[in-house]
Amino acid sequence: MMLSIRQQPFRTAVLVLVWGWLLFLVLAPNLLVVGASVMTRDPSTFIALPLNLDAYRQLFNPLYLNVFLQSLWMATLTTAICLLIGYPFAWALSKVQKRRQMLLIFLLIIPFWTNSLVRVYALKLILATNGLLNSALLWLGWISEPLQMLYTEGAVIIGLVYLLLPFMILPLYAVFDDLRQDVLLASHDLGAGRLATFRNVIIPLTLPGVLAGVMLVLLPAMGLFFVPDILGGSRSLLVGNVIKNQFLDARNWPFGAAASIVLTLAMALLMFAHRLSKQRLGEESS
Repeated sequence: MMLSIRQQPFRTAVLVLVWGWLLFLVLAPNLLVVGASVMTRDPSTFIALPLNLDAYRQLFNPLYLNVFLQSLWMATLTTAICLLIGYPFAWALSKVQKRRQMLLIFLLIIPFWTNSLVRVYALKLILATNGLLNSALLWLGWISEPLQMLYTEGAVIIGLVYLLLPFMILPLYAVFDDLRQDVLLASHDLGAGRLATFRNVIIPLTLPGVLAGVMLVLLPAMGLFFVPDILGGSRSLLVGNVIKNQFLDARNWPFGAAASIVLTLAMALLMFAHRLSKQRLGEESS
């Protein structure tokens, strides 16, 4: 009892520090963005009174609607590719010995030690007309002339998958590693084949990891503006590019803030849907 009383000031200090960090470094900046989104564009001060919703109305411009749809398409395609690659990789990773697992996980997270911007520039050198990939294909005789891979949507997709694939693999590996083998053996003992076991047992049990991976890949794929800038040029434009251009080039802070709010709300809705799905899966399993 005395020990808990002595620990009380420390716990209070930690809580104050955590809530203070959330208030001043998370909540306050977001409130400033919300405030900027309902103000008027001003050439000298960037934002000014009166308050209005013109920035949100501008989001319904067909030009920007097309950008949002294109961003959603490219983000969805990126997520699907990451899932197709990450799901079997995570399954295989969970099957190897623990020592090899640690080595493979270490190799998986090594790229995070390097700035993502540097990695995208390295990928640009690989995909260039005279880059490593074209040189290898020419040497193998698979192509007769260099392929134009840079400044295409395909190059942007490759860049997004390269950056975001670990965020799909890691949550999937976590659920595969926790998968109980006795459940799979029981399914086989009851006469279910491999396909039936995969469809009726493995997929439902690994669905939380799939949803977590989708959440970690889908929305970030729409906001990584530097990937289209470097690999796609002017032919590829994502929501992140629109936001960056409005703040840095067009100096239209209200519109950039409004687009940021929409992207943030989309992330919040995705997190809410993920939570609901986890609760539903928990109720079904119980």
